[in-house]
Amino acid sequence: MNLPNRLTIFRIVLIPVIILVYLFPYAAVGITPLTFAIGNVDLSVINLIVLAIYVIAALTDALDGHIARSRNMITTFGKFADPIADKLLTTTMFLLFVSQGIIPVVPVIIMIARDTVVDGCRMMAANNGKVVAAGMMGKLKTVFQMVTVALILLNNLPFELLRLPVAEIMLWFSAFVSLVSGIQYFYQLKDDIFESK
Repeated sequence: MNLPNRLTIFRIVLIPVIILVYLFPYAAVGITPLTFAIGNVDLSVINLIVLAIYVIAALTDALDGHIARSRNMITTFGKFADPIADKLLTTTMFLLFVSQGIIPVVPVIIMIARDTVVDGCRMMAANNGKVVAAGMMGKLKTVFQMVTVALILLNNLPFELLRLPVAEIMLWFSAFVSLVSGIQYFYQLKDDIFESK
């Protein structure tokens, strides 16, 4: 297994670590996580640890792609596993936030539905021998989602100090960009989807 694929596997392995750190019942075992007061905002050290792990995982996403392209290490496994690792990472984060009542479920449903439809479209295109590369809107979606996750973990800092709901806006904007990119993929592959043999 080459280095880019190992980085992809490493990113997947970090997901259960994030879940464990975020959902561990600290109070039940007598642990009180530290919190920092920044202006009118309390920020838990747990959120900072999860953010650090998430950033590491996100960096491996950029790094494995760069290495694979620059060193001609693109593999079938990488094409399959890399987008799955990305979606698992971001979807896990948003579901964790929903489970804690931090964000509404509707934008998360939109993003998950989009990913499901796009994956289905790609599978149908693959059956016809087509390889569908990520489009610009799809890449923007990923960037917006990553920024949104970071802002939520930071309790909307520094914008919360100015009473600006940037994290919430970014969440809904991520859902909007996800929807638009999903429609683009669907339109691009509509001939494969509705093909009759």
